[in-house]
Amino acid sequence: MAFYTRLQVAQTMHDTGLVPLFYHPDAEVGKKVLRACYEGGARLLEFTNRGDFAHEVFTELNKFALRELPGMMLGVGSVSDAGTAALFMQLGANFIITPVLREDVALVCNRRKVLWSPGCGSLSEIARAEELGCEVVKVFPGELYGAAFVKAIKGPQPWTSVMPTGGGAPTRESLEEWFSAGVTCVGIGSKLINNDIIKSGNYDILSEKVRFVIETIQQIKQT
Repeated sequence: MAFYTRLQVAQTMHDTGLVPLFYHPDAEVGKKVLRACYEGGARLLEFTNRGDFAHEVFTELNKFALRELPGMMLGVGSVSDAGTAALFMQLGANFIITPVLREDVALVCNRRKVLWSPGCGSLSEIARAEELGCEVVKVFPGELYGAAFVKAIKGPQPWTSVMPTGGGAPTRESLEEWFSAGVTCVGIGSKLINNDIIKSGNYDILSEKVRFVIETIQQIKQT
């Protein structure tokens, strides 16, 4: 079962503004990434389901987070069907992210009151996702739609909470563009957690980058 409620997850998305995305087949590497993001101020991390036995790696990471990193909410991305969502929820996933709008995923997540965020690319998809109980809609791929798409959505639907994934970067310019358009948070993957950091083992760099992103987001929100 999820340790955190969907409302707690949604509020943390709003408060921190950042969801790092990460996958690695080695759980020990994952633990170092998790700790570095945590020390930088992140309280969410999306572990992407992109490799064989990913659920086994996630199990180790989630147990580590619960034991060592109080307040860290670990979820799973790249979930393609209800069966996969149910598997990861059984392993304690606190949120489920899908690349597309899947109503079967919505049903199993809502049954357990786990936050789910589907990838949407039109106002009709976003409206349907919200009818199905979605708290935070994922705009994917973010680099394709851009901040102007988000701004246009917020006109007729100011209540919509948006998380673009892809297209965001850990720079003030990028963050200002997205948050000025009205996003709730941004999902950032390889531009934040890159192979150079993992190969070098210098996770202090990652902590610094995460801290910069979160602090910059807070500054932008206050302007």
